[in-house]
Amino acid sequence: MFGIVRPCTHRLSDGLRAEWMAHLCGLCLALRADHGQFARIVTNYDGLIVSVLTEAQAGRTPAGRRTAGPCPLRAMRTAPVARGEGARLAAAVSLVLASAKVRDHVADRDGLLARRPVAAAARRVAAGWDRAGARTGAALGFDTALLVDAVDRQTGIESLAGPGTPLLTVTEPTETATAAAFAHTAVLAGKPRNAAPLAEAGRLFGRLAHLLDAVEDREADAAAGAWNPLTATGTPLAEARRLCDDALHGVRLALREVEFADGTLVHVLLAHELRRSVDRAFGTSSCSHQEGSGPLTPDASFGPPPGNPYGAPPGDPYAPGSPPPPPRPPRDRRGLIAGCLVWAGLACTCQMCCGTYEDPWSRERREALCNNCGDCCEACDCCGQCGEGCCCCGDSCGCDC
Repeated sequence: MFGIVRPCTHRLSDGLRAEWMAHLCGLCLALRADHGQFARIVTNYDGLIVSVLTEAQAGRTPAGRRTAGPCPLRAMRTAPVARGEGARLAAAVSLVLASAKVRDHVADRDGLLARRPVAAAARRVAAGWDRAGARTGAALGFDTALLVDAVDRQTGIESLAGPGTPLLTVTEPTETATAAAFAHTAVLAGKPRNAAPLAEAGRLFGRLAHLLDAVEDREADAAAGAWNPLTATGTPLAEARRLCDDALHGVRLALREVEFADGTLVHVLLAHELRRSVDRAFGTSSCSHQEGSGPLTPDASFGPPPGNPYGAPPGDPYAPGSPPPPPRPPRDRRGLIAGCLVWAGLACTCQMCCGTYEDPWSRERREALCNNCGDCCEACDCCGQCGEGCCCCGDSCGCDC
């Protein structure tokens, strides 16, 4: 799973978390339905934004959801998933962009792709994804040739770039591709007036995606001798951060011009989580729960303060001397093989390290390794409020961003 917008589930309300997962699973299942099981490996966090944008403009309808069967990545539970043109467009875009990523790795001769037989096989897979994306895009009225052309131009631009080349010259093909994808969501939703501001938001989102990928890979590319836009153009990190901050501001301004039926999830992803993605890439943020996980201070080493605020209240069945509470009713345990499958799904989707999850075998609720990741309720920089009025923590937003 890849992408720059990766919200921790602790920062989403139950409703928004369910919606985000519905679009993520909807993208995965749209890839399977239109292009086969193998295509599901291109499921990514950024692609689902296309599905989110489409539904946010058109409004959610009962026909836009279906109940999917049990899946190991959902702990073998059923769930409502998004379906329709938005999910299919997200699938087409994901295929073409994943194809571009594969070709980029082939060009850089990364890992096994340095071997000619493997590189040749990867090129065939990438070409197949291009054709599959084009078929789905054509059915939706979207010309994926715009994306393919942008990807092809990227290689030529990178070969000519050098010290002094403006960094935005290098990011232009990515900006063009994402602008086209974002703008077409307005066509699918029947809101053509939204196309222009969404194209601007998409252009800036593409810029951010390109820049953050360059920042995160800078050291690894230097060690491997691979091409990196920051190194090639001689752009310092401070300038890259300035460009990212400007793009963040531009995305928020563009979204103000878009008419949404319900833009809550869009706002959370593209106003709040996108900012956190920038902070994460530049190393200026961390999970808030980790701030208190360091060595114990002297005051904390000797128990709670006087008065024992953690003492059991009167009548607490768990207080010393109280009769034992009634045992919990037993739950059906999973078998060895089913439990192993669920464990693999939880591990692959990071649910065992961030969030709460159901034990693969006993079905008991477990706390993840990094519980309580959310830092939204500590500081909503544009809302200035928390709780039910915060766009991250509740169902409405009172901020002006």
